[in-house]
This record gives sequence, C-alpha cells and structure tokens, in this order.
Amino acid sequence: MSSPAANIATAISTPTLDSESPALLQSITSHGGYAFTRMATLAAAGDQRAAEAACEMAWEQLHSGPWHSVLPVWRDAYSMACLHVAKFHLSNGEFRDALRSLDMGIIMGGPLLRKDLDSAIEGVLAAKSRHYHNEVADNDKEGHGEAGSRLLVSPQEFDKSEVLRILPIRSLSSKIVGKRSALSLEAFLCEYFLSGSPVIITDCMAHWPARTRWNDMDYLRRIAGDRTVPVEHLS
Repeated sequence: MSSPAANIATAISTPTLDSESPALLQSITSHGGYAFTRMATLAAAGDQRAAEAACEMAWEQLHSGPWHSVLPVWRDAYSMACLHVAKFHLSNGEFRDALRSLDMGIIMGGPLLRKDLDSAIEGVLAAKSRHYHNEVADNDKEGHGEAGSRLLVSPQEFDKSEVLRILPIRSLSSKIVGKRSALSLEAFLCEYFLSGSPVIITDCMAHWPARTRWNDMDYLRRIAGDRTVPVEHLS
C-alpha cells in the first residue's frame, strides 16, 4: 500500500506556483509582505509551521477591510499558502484538512493559482479514494468489512393496494393498459399522449448512476463529505 507521503508529488502538482512563485513573492514584498515572503520561502523548503503562519498572515490581509479594497496580490498570496498547507496535510495522511485548505484557496484566493488548486483537489480526492479502497480491501481480508453500504432510502416492496387507493377512479377505467420499457418521449407522445391512452413506463431511469450512488451514504461521504462550500445569506 502506498503511503500519502509517497503520493504527494503526484497528488499535488503545482506547475503554475513553481513558475510564478518568484514574481509573486516579489510583488507581495513590494506591498509590504516581507514577513509573508519569509514564511512562504520556509514553507516551500519544508517548514509546516511556516506554511500555517503564511496562511494566517494572508488571511488577515483578506479581512483588513472591505473585500473590494483587498489588493489582488494578497488573494494570490492566500492561494499560495493554502497550497503549501495542503501539501503538508496530505503528507500526514490528513485528507480532510488538505481538501479544506484547497477549497478555501479557491473560495478566498485569487485567479493566478486556480488551475493548481483545481488539479490539487483532483489529486487529493484520487489519493483519498485509493486509501479508502485499500482500507476496505484490508478489512475484507480480515473479515471486518460491512455486509453492505448504508443506504439513505431502504428498498420497499410494491404495495398494489396502496396504489389503487391513491389513483383516481377514472384512471382505472381503461381495460387495456400497455407496458413499455424505456419508452422514448417521441413514442410516448405519438402513441399514448395524443390518444389519451394509459401506459406503464419502466426502466427509463435504470441507466442513471444516481439511482444507486446517491443512495449510498458511504459514496457521498467519500466524494463530497469533506468539501468546503461557500454559503451566502441573501436578504
């Protein structure tokens, strides 16, 4: 099993940051960010505390006044710090914290490093998925795996009497009711809707992955449970 530390180079690749870092740090310094530049340089050299300190410094600058008055360079600085912090979280196997750092970089950061952030999120999710599947495989080998995934909606048997109670009486007056599998919209309109004939349509959603995936709590937590999203109050 490969460790998160072994996957860090491929999970979080930052080509834009690598090429734009000198110019970005110079711009930050020219706007008074000497301390940030120092911390960011140490973070790039492998200092996790420096990465966290740089993130806090950029965060303070983002909240130094109204959003429209924040210098764009500090938004890019925050994105840079978030990428550094996420790398350390991933190397420690902290997938949730890594994703949160990257999501915050997207929400609050600037456009310069957006591609790096998006790519890093895909990499962390892939590394997390591999880690999850390896754990499941290990549990199955040891006999500790669950019998099945937890479903949000439990399958229920078809209750014909309940359907007859709900349906209007006139809807049951037709002696012949057709039953078609995966009927197209065009065929439904031409063959049944225009003539007012009833029809039972089946299997129209059988190919939808959401029928099973969105009903699996483990799947939802695995792909979206650790993501951070902005919430705005509209009055």
